[in-house]
Amino acid sequence: SYLEMENNFKLYVYEEGEPPIFHNGPCRSIYSTEGRFIYEMEKGNMYRTKDPEEALVYFLPFSVVVMVRYLYVSGAHMHAIGRTVADYIHVISSRYSFWNTSFGADHFMLSCHDWGPHTTSYVSHLFNNSIRILCNANTSEGFNPQKDVSLAEINLKTGDITGLTGGPSPSRRSTLAFFAGGLHGAIRNELMQQWKGKDQDVLVYEKLPPGKSYESMLKNSKFCLCPSGYEVASPRVVESIYAECVPVLISDGYVPPFSDVLNWNAFFVKVDVKDIPNIKKILMSISQSQYLRMHRRAKQVQRHFMNNGSPKRFDLFHMIVHSIWLRRLNIRVQD
Repeated sequence: SYLEMENNFKLYVYEEGEPPIFHNGPCRSIYSTEGRFIYEMEKGNMYRTKDPEEALVYFLPFSVVVMVRYLYVSGAHMHAIGRTVADYIHVISSRYSFWNTSFGADHFMLSCHDWGPHTTSYVSHLFNNSIRILCNANTSEGFNPQKDVSLAEINLKTGDITGLTGGPSPSRRSTLAFFAGGLHGAIRNELMQQWKGKDQDVLVYEKLPPGKSYESMLKNSKFCLCPSGYEVASPRVVESIYAECVPVLISDGYVPPFSDVLNWNAFFVKVDVKDIPNIKKILMSISQSQYLRMHRRAKQVQRHFMNNGSPKRFDLFHMIVHSIWLRRLNIRVQD
C-alpha cells in the first residue's frame, strides 16, 4: 500500500484563506507536528497537485493552534474559532464541487491542539465524514479510528530532533521506570499520589531535582511512563521512542498513532488507570528476553516518528500521508 501511495496518490491543497490562520502553523513546541505538516504540504514537493480534478483527497489547511492564538479571548467559549472553520467550509463548498460530491469524506484537516476535535463539531460533515488527523485521538470525544488518524504529539523545543534520539544499551539502563511532569488531570494526580518519592525503581517527579537532565533520565530508563494529561495525547510517547525507552501508556480512550499498521503490542506496555498502584508489579513481571524484544522493536519503529527537516521515506510525514491514503481507499465518491 505504501508503494501504491508513492506512485498514485495526489492531494489538492485549497488556496483560500490568508496566513497565519491558514497555510501556516508552529514548527516548534508541543504543536510542532501540525505546523511541520502544513509547511510540507504548502511546499508542494511531494504528493501535491495543482489540478483539483486529478486529486484523490483535498487538504483544508487551517491551523487551530494559530486560531486559538489570534481569535480566542480568555474566559470565552471557542465559538469564534468554530465559526471561522464553518465559514471556511462554506467558502470551499460554494466555490468547488468536491466537498458537496462526497459530503466532505475525501477531505482532511490536521490539528495537534486539544481543541481540534471540538472545533470540527461546528460543521457536522467535517466531524462525521471528513478525515480528521488529531493529536487528541480520544474515542470518548468522537474520534473514529476507521476514518480519523491519530497524530503523534512531538515537543520540538528548538525546532529539530538533535540530541533527542538514541540512548545506552539495555544493560546500561539503571532505572526501571521514569516520569516527570506537571499535575495535569486526574490520571497524573493518581500517579503522583501512588509513586512520587515512594520507590527507587519507579522514579516519578512533578519537577526534576536540580542537576537532573530530563533527556538523560529518559535514556537511562528501561520503561518510560506516558500518562494522559487533561487530554489523552502526550509527547512522552514519542520522547520515549526517540530515547529507545519502552513507552508505558496510561490512558483511557486513546488510540496510538498509526495503530492500523504498527503493532503497538510489540513495543509498548498498556496500563489501565485502575492499575496505577500495580505499575511496578506489572513491569517486573516482564521477562528480560521480552523486554529486550520490546526495546529492539521500539528502536525499529523510531524511523516512523522522525520529524525530519526534509521528509524521508517511511518517516512521520510519509506515515501521516499513508494513513490518509488508507482511509481514502474506503471512500466511495459520487460521479
